[in-house]
Amino acid sequence: MASMAQFCYIIGPSNLRQKYSSFRFCFQNPVYRKNAPSNISTRFHAKPSSVSVSSSIVCSAANKPSSSSQVREGEEDMEQGNVEDYFLLRGSSAAKIRSEVLSPFRSVRMFFYLTFIASGSLGGLIATTQLISSLTNPARSSEVPDILTGLGIDIGAVSIFAFLYFRENTAKNAQLARLSREESLSNLKLRVNQNKIISVSSLRGIARLVICSGPASFILESFKLSEPFTESLLERGVLVVPFATDGNSPSLDFDESEDMKEITEKRKRLWQLAPVYVSEWTEWLDEQKKLAGISPESPVYLSLRLDGRVRGSGVGFPPWNALVAQLPPVKGLWSGLLDGMDGRVL
Repeated sequence: MASMAQFCYIIGPSNLRQKYSSFRFCFQNPVYRKNAPSNISTRFHAKPSSVSVSSSIVCSAANKPSSSSQVREGEEDMEQGNVEDYFLLRGSSAAKIRSEVLSPFRSVRMFFYLTFIASGSLGGLIATTQLISSLTNPARSSEVPDILTGLGIDIGAVSIFAFLYFRENTAKNAQLARLSREESLSNLKLRVNQNKIISVSSLRGIARLVICSGPASFILESFKLSEPFTESLLERGVLVVPFATDGNSPSLDFDESEDMKEITEKRKRLWQLAPVYVSEWTEWLDEQKKLAGISPESPVYLSLRLDGRVRGSGVGFPPWNALVAQLPPVKGLWSGLLDGMDGRVL
């Protein structure tokens, strides 16, 4: 329930805010980044009509410096937050620490593999000298078969443990590369509203992000396809991060009529996040596409687990129905038991 309180604090008002009013929010100040932040402006356009009224959210990015008030606000929040955790996430050692936690016995196995390789190599060296001595001394020719047997065993042992070490080291490097990319993703910034900017890592354990990256038309179509699953997605802690790659600002239209007021509020919560520092998001997404062998112009989606790790990705629209079917709710009787049922990590 504490996670739900944080979730409601970040994405908007809820009844839980009255019950859980004492918790700390760690703001990671974007002023300390090298690039200038992108200001996402939100405008609501009311269309006069006797039957229904609609509104639209227009997201636009502009490289403008932060105001002095934002600087002071960010510094105050940094002083209140956990500074140690902030710098730990930003440090290069974070991926190594997570790798050790995920595979605690890998270093032990690799140590024993190296020990056996050294032992076998030493035994093989001794057997080789003995073999040379026996071949040059006819009186010891009877020892040659036994020496060859021992030399073969040493060579076989060295080969086997060298293969095991190489495989373990390859898996370690692949895991470190994946965790480094995830740490880079966790440091990217999101705008919740005009006065609040957070990092992706702030939503760990709180929300499951779905990143939609593509042209504005792709974002709009994904927005329309998600409408039937809005309530179910919010129950599972899903929040969408739309990222337009063609430079156009997608305009998300909402129905503001009285009959649709409740569902409209939920849809605004589902789609309220916006990426900040567009260049950093572009760089990270282009790297993922390159590693996956996908064209940089292809529209893609990425689905994150509660722990911030990538659970699914693909070309095209997000499978909203599959997300609803596979993900457990973030609250209720089974929430604590099913917290880890986010799917395997890619």
